[in-house]
Amino acid sequence: MDPLAAHRARIGHIRESFAEANERFVTRLRAADDEAVQRVPEQGGWSAAQIAWHVASVTRRFAGLMSGERAGAQPLGADFVERPWPTIVTAIPDRLQAPSSFLPPPGVTRMDAIAALEASGMAMARALDAVTPERGAGLGISNPIVGGTINLYQVGEWATAHVIRHNKQAKQTLGR
Repeated sequence: MDPLAAHRARIGHIRESFAEANERFVTRLRAADDEAVQRVPEQGGWSAAQIAWHVASVTRRFAGLMSGERAGAQPLGADFVERPWPTIVTAIPDRLQAPSSFLPPPGVTRMDAIAALEASGMAMARALDAVTPERGAGLGISNPIVGGTINLYQVGEWATAHVIRHNKQAKQTLGR
């Protein structure tokens, strides 16, 4: 497959996977009532609305890195070797502490959470449209959560995995 076709296929797959995961999360929140989505678990943690707010905040950050609107993506060295995403995702710890900039405020409503997820999904779609083959394969970030350096294509894969991970958390919080 020629490089441009491979790029289009990869971006298309990431875009579809992300949109599907994000829409499943939005659908879960729409199907539940306000009280259930906004209820903080008795054992502590975040409400489903707060989880969604967190996901939307992280997605906006990922989208900014991918589009170039946010600084942080760096040129990858000639020695960079892309690790398979399944290998990376299995090494991500089950429990993480979100950085303070991604901690949800108290009182996030169901509608706030839905609006935030939908807006972040649009930002991710625009960011993926802006990724060129050179940006996707030639720029990246380093983060200990993913065990080192990943390229911008993999940031899109991480964004998708992040939505899926937290949709499962919201499902448990909602009891469905």
